[in-house]
Amino acid sequence: MTSTKQQDAQHSSFRQYLPDLNTPRFQAIAVNDAHGHAKELLEHQRPPWLYGLYVHWRKLFEEPLKGVTNDGTVRPDLFQLRDEGVPIEAIVAAANTVIAQLTPDQATKTLLHVDSPEWRSWSNPEFLLSDKGIRLDAVSAALRDAALALLKATLSPEGYAKAVAAMRINHFLGELVNAAKVMNEYSYNLVFFGRPAETAPWGFGFYGHHLCLSVFLYKTQIIVSPWFTGAEPNVIDEGPHKGTRILHEEERLGLELMQSLSAAQQAEARVYAEMKDAAMPKGRWNHDDQRHLCGAYRDNRVVPYEGILVSSLSPAQQDLVRAILTQYLLYLPVRSRELKIRDCAEWFAETHFCWIGGSGDTDPFYYRVQSPVVLVEFDHHSGVFLANAEPAKFHIHTLLRTPNAGDYGFALRRQIEGGVDQGYVWEG
Repeated sequence: MTSTKQQDAQHSSFRQYLPDLNTPRFQAIAVNDAHGHAKELLEHQRPPWLYGLYVHWRKLFEEPLKGVTNDGTVRPDLFQLRDEGVPIEAIVAAANTVIAQLTPDQATKTLLHVDSPEWRSWSNPEFLLSDKGIRLDAVSAALRDAALALLKATLSPEGYAKAVAAMRINHFLGELVNAAKVMNEYSYNLVFFGRPAETAPWGFGFYGHHLCLSVFLYKTQIIVSPWFTGAEPNVIDEGPHKGTRILHEEERLGLELMQSLSAAQQAEARVYAEMKDAAMPKGRWNHDDQRHLCGAYRDNRVVPYEGILVSSLSPAQQDLVRAILTQYLLYLPVRSRELKIRDCAEWFAETHFCWIGGSGDTDPFYYRVQSPVVLVEFDHHSGVFLANAEPAKFHIHTLLRTPNAGDYGFALRRQIEGGVDQGYVWEG
């Protein structure tokens, strides 16, 4: 198993892949702001591969929301309205502090209907592909601080710390590649869906490069799904935030689980031996998402179950699955997190763990944990801004989906709109 020292060395090896900043790509991004950078893609179709992916994304966006499934059929009655102890009064107050500072023009872009399809128009590249809401690096310090206070009031303390670390790492990358106008600590958009309320459904989106959070709130219940968190590199090795790193626990726990399996179990879990395997069908790997399947605009993707059943694993191995899910549910306040981990464990008989790549201490890899109520992915990527042509441990993408229409609180909203809510019962 990889030691902390070995892990640190692998993650800090990014320095050998710093790009040539004299190339046209990096000269252009150095002078452009977020809107000018987006214009390169949307009007000039550069880079062509990403523009092609964007066109495909927009076609997917035209589909009505159905939800991620394993076979194309949404399973009903998987999610329930309940009291999760979320401090809704404090969250609503923080949201209203933001709204009170909006100009009329800002409010028009920021206060959308709870049923707006724009819930789904987030994306994780640095290109500002959907310009809605307020952008934190383009507003007053007071409004920016209010937006961050909303995030802090909503997430768990450890979840908020993780989000801030992702934002700081994004800033660090912007400095590394001379792109601070596009990638910085505050290059993120905030948009509301529905008016903040203690007794009615509403939510907000917070999105930008390598950090995208979709938050739904109803009374004292919260859904943070889908979300995407990435880092390139995933560690800051100099400056005021030196030592900041994220996603290393998701990496460590996934590898520990895979290495704990017997040879026969590993063979069952591993669906492809190579990170870009000749046996992969067309579309299983693409330039942007690489191995992960449920990123931006993939709201209706059919993802068949693969790998080994978690219920067939030992109690210690199942505890590792719980530990992985705990990391992926870290954004949630602790009571909500505990309930959702319990929900996940109840479905271990239908939960699959699958793997792509090697499982040695230095091997890059992909894994997925998938059940009717949760889907999480982890992927080591090749360079986007850094120059590593092959996947490396310092560039990581992670994401979470709630299958069967659980994303964006959609399954709960249908119950609310159908008059199912008859009051909460505290789940002890």
